[in-house]
Amino acid sequence: MFQSFDDSADPSQGPARLAALRARMKAAGLDGFLIPRADAHMGEQVAPRDERLAWLTGFTGSAGLCVALETRAALFVDGRYDIQARAQTDPASFEIRRIETERPEAWLREALPEGGRLGYDPWLHPRDELDRLTRAVRARGGEMAPVENLVDAIWTDRPPAPSAPAFIHPERLAGESAASKRARLGAELAAEGLDAAALTLPDSICWLLNIRGADVPRTPVVQAFALLHADGRAQLFADPAKFDAQLRAHLGPDVSLARAEDFGPALDAMKGRKVAVDRASAPAAVSERLSAAGAEIVWRRDPCILPKAVKNAAELAGARAAHRMDGAALSRFLRWLAAEAPGGALTEIDVVVQLERMRAETGRLHDISFDTICGAGPHGAIVHYRVTRATNRAVRPGDVLLIDSGGQYPEGTTDVTRTVAVGAAPEAARRAFTLALKGMIAVSCARWPKGLTGRDLDPLARAALWRAGLDYDHGTGHGVGAFLSVHEGPQRLSRRTDEPLLPGMILSNEPGVYREGAWGIRIENLLAVAPAQIPEGGEREMLSFETLTLAPIDRAMIAPDLLAPDERAWLDAYHARVLAEIGPLLEDEDAAWLAEACAPL
Repeated sequence: MFQSFDDSADPSQGPARLAALRARMKAAGLDGFLIPRADAHMGEQVAPRDERLAWLTGFTGSAGLCVALETRAALFVDGRYDIQARAQTDPASFEIRRIETERPEAWLREALPEGGRLGYDPWLHPRDELDRLTRAVRARGGEMAPVENLVDAIWTDRPPAPSAPAFIHPERLAGESAASKRARLGAELAAEGLDAAALTLPDSICWLLNIRGADVPRTPVVQAFALLHADGRAQLFADPAKFDAQLRAHLGPDVSLARAEDFGPALDAMKGRKVAVDRASAPAAVSERLSAAGAEIVWRRDPCILPKAVKNAAELAGARAAHRMDGAALSRFLRWLAAEAPGGALTEIDVVVQLERMRAETGRLHDISFDTICGAGPHGAIVHYRVTRATNRAVRPGDVLLIDSGGQYPEGTTDVTRTVAVGAAPEAARRAFTLALKGMIAVSCARWPKGLTGRDLDPLARAALWRAGLDYDHGTGHGVGAFLSVHEGPQRLSRRTDEPLLPGMILSNEPGVYREGAWGIRIENLLAVAPAQIPEGGEREMLSFETLTLAPIDRAMIAPDLLAPDERAWLDAYHARVLAEIGPLLEDEDAAWLAEACAPL
């Protein structure tokens, strides 16, 4: 359950491994090769055996792409990982590129040799990504070349495939039977004239069949492929050894189970059928095999994506229960931290271990929902910093400590960030924290017409920071699953989304400010989209947010004079609610500490 603090990726090995890869490229007649942070299932998390990008480059972030050419290699990361990528890779071997400002296809148009052949593993890239890259390669007179994965050929001690058993996610928590989901989505396919949909995302398949697993870190999914047919039947392709008799009975007679290796032949059998494929998430190998078999491909979003994102009443009730348990554990932890940190004896690892221990003491924790981000002082400025034994830093008086963490409970998935002062916080940090808090409150209080997207709300989180000449290089919020992925689409609060927000969607709300070499600040609550009461005289259907996260916000980090009266009122009301709902779950000194932490500003 608990995370390891060993860093398996080794930047010092980058040059030798890159040289070995280039030798393989030359032998295969290739001028380049693509190494994404991905597996054949296209989920965010991958099993250790699929951490090819980390093995090659040293970079351990959850998103990235390396383009290795004969004399140059570029690692493309987003703003969350810029500092981390530079720290974890060999600068003489890998150029670090910010994907927001330079796309891989633009780099290839300049760097790929004329007429070059760029190799790729067709099981590790979705069709839309390959189409963009293909246009860039053709602009250089080159070609894309599907090949067996070259990294696998040189990774001699590659870990084994995951083998953890799958298990049932009960209907009382799922809120709908798997048979009902299959029938409902199958009917949608039939109404569109489709015969089937190819599913490759493990969280989609687990949601559809009301099952869970432990094949990748922190996300309770079983690695699988599936074909959902228009009549509601499903073919599931996974390791049969993970499915005991009880789970097979749960699947029922209308869900067949075969080996993952049988997925390809099943695609071959779709000749003459109209099959939906998600060009944004399905590996290109799926559509290529269907085309070769004579199936008609219809590009369509995975049919599970949207219904999975729109939580039903049972899933929302589970989310509220999970956040109450999590809030109690987090409040106990914050009381412990307030007592211990000023002494200067704690390290980042000590903090992470204690927090994970207190979540486990709930008795309901299945796993943490991602490796805890615990950054003291300058480490807080690394947006997705993960402490290792090599980087472990003391938590010192005067530090600003950023802790971003979450839990996977059968009832729901949590993700919460609190930034706390260890002793007296620097005045600049308090000002930045308060500006970020103003943005977090603005989003929490938002009311908007149905049909708007996360792009429309994102500026609310940034307005106070913009007025001060500040900003942050990540989205304001991501979707969150129901005992599934802590990062779930399609909903986001981001400049780069056009997905309308719908009641039942859960999102994070996490503005921040980061000062490299000094401190990082982020405040995060999870929110559920809910219908808003239409005021008298109103004519439009409106939506709003329900705050799910229940944990105190450090008042020592706040510059009260920067808050408007309505913002202070929101904070006091939020703390009163935290005290009312979490206080009865605590005892003695924990309860007393929470009462003080939640006192009016």
